[in-house]
Amino acid sequence: MSPIKASIKNHKSIPLADRLRPQTLADFVGQSHLIGPGKPISLLIEHRQLQSLIFWGPPGSGKTTLARLIAKELGLKFFSLSAVSASKADVKQIVTQAQQLSHSPILFLDEIHRFNKAQQDFLLPYVENGTIILIGATTENPSFSVINALLSRCLVYVLKPHSREDLLTILHRAYPHKLPDEVLDFLVNFANGDARKLLNLVDQTLKTTSQLTLTTLKQTLQSTYLRYDKHSDEHYNTISAYIKSLRAGQVDAALYYLARMVEAGEDPRYIARRMVVFASEDIGLAQPTALVVANAVYRATETIGYPECAINLAHGTVYLAQAKKSRQAYEAFLKAQADVKKYGNLPIPLKILNAPTKLMKDLGYHHGYQKYDSESYLPSRLKHKRYFRVKMEPDN
Repeated sequence: MSPIKASIKNHKSIPLADRLRPQTLADFVGQSHLIGPGKPISLLIEHRQLQSLIFWGPPGSGKTTLARLIAKELGLKFFSLSAVSASKADVKQIVTQAQQLSHSPILFLDEIHRFNKAQQDFLLPYVENGTIILIGATTENPSFSVINALLSRCLVYVLKPHSREDLLTILHRAYPHKLPDEVLDFLVNFANGDARKLLNLVDQTLKTTSQLTLTTLKQTLQSTYLRYDKHSDEHYNTISAYIKSLRAGQVDAALYYLARMVEAGEDPRYIARRMVVFASEDIGLAQPTALVVANAVYRATETIGYPECAINLAHGTVYLAQAKKSRQAYEAFLKAQADVKKYGNLPIPLKILNAPTKLMKDLGYHHGYQKYDSESYLPSRLKHKRYFRVKMEPDN
């Protein structure tokens, strides 16, 4: 019996995705552009010329597994951290251990894009002097999420979503029985290139029934929360509930949905960006300092990162929920935008156009302009339009 199939029979409490994790490169499924005779990663291992790497690819494409296999093939000590929860102190502890070893160990840093600039800067000298070999994994474009100094010292490899054939191979390892085409199609479409997503659904279904059918799979999806990620309905539903709670001034509800996003590992910058938008869209002129607070929270998420920046997010959430609300400025802009779409680029009044040449002056450009003019500067067709009207009281 192969070690893969043997592992399925044991440790039933361990998630199926972990029980099926390949033990050798030969068992690895997918990423044929990187693994195989003459392929980049295989050559690095063959010639023992490993350097720091960045794996950029979608969830469930094998980034963690590949990093572990590289360490195993080369006989290197393997440390693993998640940038969602790891701190500078965690990295420092690993560096201290690495300095005592005869060979540079691999530090696998999952979701490296969650490390802020200061945390990434801290890694730099140890990557540069070879104390550690960094393998970072990210679902975000490393050009924008990894600092240039660190990026320039790493090879970047792009991992692709698993193909249908890859997913069917992985599925057969997990459930080596014949399945109807409709079930195979359902699982492949649900997984959408993500092997972990496929295996989690199979795992959850087999915990309650011995069969994989359309009915049992759909029942599992309806009753089990499998995963929260930025492409899922749960992601959009939660951020929507969060914003609506802010809008209604319901502090407790807003904090609850914030906590759900933080615990799920949502990018704190994404939450903070939505706070910045909310500050102008829904609070606006009623409490202009809201925009200052929201921008400060966003900056904090960039410079501090998890786990501490969750405190900044909570601070901003309570402030925005309690703030007075006014959509006057936003709604006025929408009205102006509607006229732009309706009428196109209407002629701008000549009097407010600069006249840097004699010809333009002769044509009437800038003629009659006064700094504090009471006459409308709108195009003549919209001369009497009023988008914004001052209200004595805020909307709420």
